[in-house]
Amino acid sequence: MSLNLNTQGDEWTGARWYDLEDDKTGAVRRVFLWIPAGDPPKNGWRALYMTDGNAVIGTAIDVMRTQACYPAETNVQWGVLVAIGYPTNEAYDPLRRSWDLGPPPGRTYPPFYEGAEEVRTGGGQEMIRFIEEQVRPFVGAQTTLDPDQQGLFGHSFGGLFALWWLFREPTAFKYWIAASPAITWEDSFLLEHLDDFKTAPGELIVHLSAGEWEGDRLAPFQRTVKDAESRLKERAETQTIAAAEDMAKKLANIAGVSAFYETYRHENHMSVLPVAVNRAIQCVFECDAEP
Repeated sequence: MSLNLNTQGDEWTGARWYDLEDDKTGAVRRVFLWIPAGDPPKNGWRALYMTDGNAVIGTAIDVMRTQACYPAETNVQWGVLVAIGYPTNEAYDPLRRSWDLGPPPGRTYPPFYEGAEEVRTGGGQEMIRFIEEQVRPFVGAQTTLDPDQQGLFGHSFGGLFALWWLFREPTAFKYWIAASPAITWEDSFLLEHLDDFKTAPGELIVHLSAGEWEGDRLAPFQRTVKDAESRLKERAETQTIAAAEDMAKKLANIAGVSAFYETYRHENHMSVLPVAVNRAIQCVFECDAEP
């Protein structure tokens, strides 16, 4: 395993990042890690794993630092944050996330811009293997985690990835949070996996969400733009809110699953991200009930 540690700018947030080389493919992914100060609880820290690590880690740390110090007011306790991203200073690496977060079998699409590589999806199983075989053991070597209190958060393609992983390996996490999940992506193949998901082993918490302006109405600032009509057509095809609501209802009827859906008012597909990260932390790090 190739490893690079950067601690610059770390004194204020306590964050670290590590570049881990995939043992099987050689691909390098950046793993952001934030661990609370002090000793872990008796059973270990709760942990939240997140996709699109570059885009979410800053928000997640701020949410944790501002809420866990006031548990009586926020109902949030301290825990570990793990975000998987890429060695870039940008919020996203669109080409690589398309592969990593796209469940198989996947497809090939035109480049994002002229002269670039073709866009491929379908590498989701590779991403799962990397997290299970390399990221989790690596994090476990840095601190003690509670194996029964861990969650996965994903937005958009990450939400699709989270739900697909849930259907394949429901014991991988207890909490599954999918924000604006791309459920209808590639002819809604995800619904075939949902149909095969009959029961859950133990208690699973599934939270789905989307922004108000991801439904059949455009955000006010989008209603007068030149491509407003094509945007509405795309919304009618993706059906982000309707698909997420429907999935939550179906999951709620499965034994062992507590599923919820939430619409975030006045948010669009991108602005919804910090709101959804906040809700993921409130979900996974909810304070333990008094005995």
